[in-house]
Amino acid sequence: MSEAIMLDPDVGFIKDVRALGGGDLKKCYQCATCSVVCPISPENKPFPRKEMIAASWGLKDKLVSSADIWLCHNCGDCNTRCPRDAKPGDALGAIRAYAVSEYAGPKALGKLVRDKSKLPILLAIPAAIFLVVGLLSNMVGLNWLNFSPAGGHEIWGHSYINNYLVDIIMIPTFFFAVGTFALGLKRFIADMHANALAEGKTKQAKIDPAGFVQAFIKIIPTIFKHQKFDECTENKSRSTAHMMVLYSFIGLFIVTNCFFFAEWILHIEGPYNQINPVKWLGNIAGIALIVGGLLLLKNRLAKTDSVSSYWDWYLVGMVLTLGVTGMGTELLRLAGLYTPMAIVYFLHLIAIWCLFAFTPFSKLAHLVYRTVAMAYAEYSGRGF
Repeated sequence: MSEAIMLDPDVGFIKDVRALGGGDLKKCYQCATCSVVCPISPENKPFPRKEMIAASWGLKDKLVSSADIWLCHNCGDCNTRCPRDAKPGDALGAIRAYAVSEYAGPKALGKLVRDKSKLPILLAIPAAIFLVVGLLSNMVGLNWLNFSPAGGHEIWGHSYINNYLVDIIMIPTFFFAVGTFALGLKRFIADMHANALAEGKTKQAKIDPAGFVQAFIKIIPTIFKHQKFDECTENKSRSTAHMMVLYSFIGLFIVTNCFFFAEWILHIEGPYNQINPVKWLGNIAGIALIVGGLLLLKNRLAKTDSVSSYWDWYLVGMVLTLGVTGMGTELLRLAGLYTPMAIVYFLHLIAIWCLFAFTPFSKLAHLVYRTVAMAYAEYSGRGF
């Protein structure tokens, strides 16, 4: 006799997946078309068919700890060819959104980030922090917040909001995000391995750290080239937008660190000359971020057979806000329009703070979790 298996469905998980973009989940009748047409699904236990039935049954623990949900790049091939219009790609996207909230803590903050009605509160948090800390600095004579600085051709963002004020707020926020990712990834990797052992995808009792690092290095070219996006047939153009955004963030990260080093170590204050090579990189990255964001927006509006949830629009909005306010601040300063520059600069700082603080809870967390899942798949011989 075969051994009976007791399932413990989580009805709340089913409802959450449907609310996060997997609303057509229950239309799936397990025809396996999605797994057949997916160009990047492994031959051994392919996705997304098994994920669709597991989600329908409410098997939360089985899904959120699976590397396979991250190997899907949501290119749309399965959505287009599904005979029941169950949108498997959107269902996996919803499961990924749930998984991010499961691993990122505190969960109360993650719940706020996922709720579009709470966006004004999220934006008000950094605005209040900058104003309160800035006013407190003025009370003790530091004067890091200036509402009416003296005029002159050298005036810039620093004249309104001192860089010391920016740094003492941004640096802890950045490390909060790093710590949140570290704690989440520690659990995620352990759960992935336990899941793979249970499903027979690997036979290794423990993860070899050196082997995992080697696998991580091996998949880096795949990520930078967006090779998996290029294997898709329905939505191949997405790779251009995603690469522009990815390389823009990398470029801006380099620029930020260069200017931080120049100010704090070399004591060279801005604003910096436009012929400075680092400034060139910053301008190119800023323009690319805006163009990439517009392409993301265009692709979202054009893809009518996929669901675009708040999870998706938050990402597009964040990218465009960062790009527009960053470049807008510079252009307004160069034009001598200092009052509107100060307003746009303040909005830019709010956007940067939100980027740091909320990335572990938003769709931008894909960059981290998908990279780790791809590395694990390479390490375990998943056949990805």
